[in-house]
Amino acid sequence: MYQKELLRGSTETLLLAVVAEKPMYGYQLVKEIQRRSNGYFQFKEGTLYPALHRLENAGLIFGAWASATSGQPRRYYSITEAGLRHLSTKSEEWRSFAHAVHSVLQPATG
Repeated sequence: MYQKELLRGSTETLLLAVVAEKPMYGYQLVKEIQRRSNGYFQFKEGTLYPALHRLENAGLIFGAWASATSGQPRRYYSITEAGLRHLSTKSEEWRSFAHAVHSVLQPATG
């Protein structure tokens, strides 16, 4: 239960972080996030595509259709300048949050 709540607040930041490196299509995003998290994050379509649409509607990413080597067209998502700024802000917020949680979890000294 808690994992889903934590993921809900982090999904869009995780997606921005991955597309900041290179354009990717949906299934590719799912696999890359799963790989980087050693299987901890496993997005389903019901989570992925609504998040991508929110990011696109907010102007943080844009999608473009392109033909793949298999011939099946795929929608590749790329980050925008606004998306890069948003990612930077969210990354700093996350680092501060994680540091504070880590500090509380450590045994008190003194």
